[in-house]
Amino acid sequence: MNTTALSINPSLPSSSSSSSHPSVTSLRFQRFSSLGPKPITLSCRKTQFCYFQGLKTVKGRKSLVLEATNMDKTEVDSHDEEDKEEGSSSTLVDSENQRNSKPRRIALFVEPSPFAYVSGYKNRFQNFIKCLREMGDEVMVVTTHKGVPQEFYGAKLIGSWSFPLPWYQNVPLSLALSPRIISEVARFKPDIIHASSPGIMVFGALIIAKLLSVPIVMSYHTHVPVYIPRYTFSWLVIPMWWVIKFLHRAADLTLVPSVAIGRDLQAARVTAANKIRLWNKGVDSESFHPRYRSHEMRLRLSNGEPEKPLIVHVGRLGVEKSLDFLKGLMDKLPEARIAFVGDGPYRVELEKLFEGMPAVFTGMLGGEELSQAYASGDVFVMPSESETLGFVVLEAMSSGIPVVGARAGGIPDIIPADQEGKTGYLYNPGDLEDCLSKLKPLLFDKKLRETIGKAARDEMEKFDWKAATRKVRNEQYNAAIWFWRKKRAILFRPLQWITKRVFPSPQVNCR
Repeated sequence: MNTTALSINPSLPSSSSSSSHPSVTSLRFQRFSSLGPKPITLSCRKTQFCYFQGLKTVKGRKSLVLEATNMDKTEVDSHDEEDKEEGSSSTLVDSENQRNSKPRRIALFVEPSPFAYVSGYKNRFQNFIKCLREMGDEVMVVTTHKGVPQEFYGAKLIGSWSFPLPWYQNVPLSLALSPRIISEVARFKPDIIHASSPGIMVFGALIIAKLLSVPIVMSYHTHVPVYIPRYTFSWLVIPMWWVIKFLHRAADLTLVPSVAIGRDLQAARVTAANKIRLWNKGVDSESFHPRYRSHEMRLRLSNGEPEKPLIVHVGRLGVEKSLDFLKGLMDKLPEARIAFVGDGPYRVELEKLFEGMPAVFTGMLGGEELSQAYASGDVFVMPSESETLGFVVLEAMSSGIPVVGARAGGIPDIIPADQEGKTGYLYNPGDLEDCLSKLKPLLFDKKLRETIGKAARDEMEKFDWKAATRKVRNEQYNAAIWFWRKKRAILFRPLQWITKRVFPSPQVNCR
């Protein structure tokens, strides 16, 4: 039997591999940043069982059989352009990439609604849907019924009956498992299902994916175990981790918004490390731009004192955002003014906390008003320690104002260690003096403020939603499909073994 071995080690450059083995096809495996390289071996046998093709026997083509002793530290990553550059000769990989470049049918289960619920992931999903449609994909969105528009960039929208959770700020949730939704999704015939996690709707998405036998991707957006002690009871944290593990181990791939959250999921052994991938950040650098700086908006945010140093915070006003920390800052900065842009369940308590202080609460702003609010401040302060990413930080930096944020959650992904003091500043969570040491120079030194703000803007111009969406669609979804086919192959392997023995292949005499 002719066998071709493909040795793949992510720590080695492909050029060296190809020089020592001229006939070997080199595939690039991208690692999660915190993981060490682990080699895996692919062996090709003619007309054998193929994991890429599920249960089908491929005639006249080579099949790939994965022989990996330790998959926990390895990631499968498809790169169409890089494969071409490296002169890949694998017809299977080429055909896989070609198939994945064609339009897909993608069913999104998003909870709460990205059209009504105000949170960081609202922008992510709205831009994701828009970019998928621009790439030619058919998109169906199943979400909670409240606020679902008639049309959104040509995507098919289905509102599911929902109910509020009183112990979690009355956030509307839904199981989305009615006969109507099941039949609608079945008629849509999705190539892949993508569900936001955690929540209740994700259970419905998982059941439908199993019923229809299609791959399912789960993206993790809310670090619920961190929020639980703030809203309910701390003893619920462990059961919640059990739920998260059940969901994500049943999924074919998990997307996380930041490296920090990915590490948390790995530390909790939520799923195999090679099934955790980063959903790249993105920002609308045209909507959030320094050109929106407005004297009228600054008058409004500073309560008629535009010459005073102005701190801005934009976002949902929730107890988990650690906004009471800003009261301590303002006590130490009597000459400064602060503006809270946004709304939420903690607003009433926050207004009482800042009573008699130079603080303005604008409520919800949108469109050009929101762009003006960002660009008209002097410094954006982000005290939250539980952000999975922090889109408001991206938007503030894109608007050209410096950010001082807590060194926690996903914020260090936006301002990494090598960029501290260049594109923004981080302080130790809860450390008032550390925060003041970063904040004061920015408030009272206009030149420093402009330098940091310009560097932040230049950095944000590197990230756009199309690039982030393209990576999920062409790489992360590819990996999910690959894992799904591999899982099916393993599941049906005993049946294949029985079939071979009951119906043996006929012997061919070549004489």
